[in-house]
Amino acid sequence: MSLNDEVGRRLKGLRGERGLSLSELARRSGVGKGTLSELESGLRNPTLETLYALTTALGSPLSAVLDDPPAGVRDGEGGVSGSAVTAVLLERYEDAEAATDVFRVTIADGATQDSTAHVPHTTESLMVLSGTAVVGLPEAPQTVGPGGHAHWRADAPHRYAAPHGEVHGILFVRYPKNRP
Repeated sequence: MSLNDEVGRRLKGLRGERGLSLSELARRSGVGKGTLSELESGLRNPTLETLYALTTALGSPLSAVLDDPPAGVRDGEGGVSGSAVTAVLLERYEDAEAATDVFRVTIADGATQDSTAHVPHTTESLMVLSGTAVVGLPEAPQTVGPGGHAHWRADAPHRYAAPHGEVHGILFVRYPKNRP
């Protein structure tokens, strides 16, 4: 099954579990109804920004719509891309307190990607393997180089940038459960 087909199947399943129509999920996520329909049918390539908008509206982690880590993880292929970031799901860990997605990420040379707020109380941490990233909240950006890490709230708009060359890293996205 292709990535498009798997994402579509999982999106449709989550939407059905929550009793939402295409129109209602489109309204909540800000994603066009036609785009959502094509995604669910496996006819459209999903972008990272679109998947985050949809999973946030569904109250789910991104990994809820992604397939198991692709075979290409070892050679850096596979995953889903946004305007600047490519993310490959490596692991999903879940316990009674939270779900944590672990991604191998690449931020394109000279690119910036703004991410919308995720579900309440979500946090992100990036460990940089190579390059220098500027990440986090736009009003409090963090510059981090190889071997360093940054941590920020992801329930507010945040940014990823690679102003001085391609960046490779490991991104942890933690979605707490049952928070007031």
